[in-house]
Amino acid sequence: ERAALEETAAKVATAGKGITACDEGPATIGGRFDAVGIANSEETRRQYRQMLFTADGCENYLSAAILDPETLYQKSDDGQLFPELLTERGIVPGIKPHLKIYTLPGTNGDTVMQGLDSLNVRCKEYYEGGA
Repeated sequence: ERAALEETAAKVATAGKGITACDEGPATIGGRFDAVGIANSEETRRQYRQMLFTADGCENYLSAAILDPETLYQKSDDGQLFPELLTERGIVPGIKPHLKIYTLPGTNGDTVMQGLDSLNVRCKEYYEGGA
């Protein structure tokens, strides 16, 4: 396990490459789609992510991609799961660990993440799913 973690960390930290955050949930990405007149459906989100992950040469610039849980189980047009597609291109798939961020009432905008209590269970599921 330690060797796998060190190997993953080395891949993510590849000099000259960066990490892309594709972890917008349906509501966040929906706001961006609405602004340009694109329907916010799971299929549209899948097509958008496929476009990003299959762009020619993206593996020359990306070492890792942070995914939304929805993306972990989506597939390309040819039926390949996105984490597998990314891995084949040398891009480490990861996943955002929290469920939702809430503003704490009575604070000056302080926030708390929902889902820390079930993080261990979700991390195991995500790891088994390819992230």
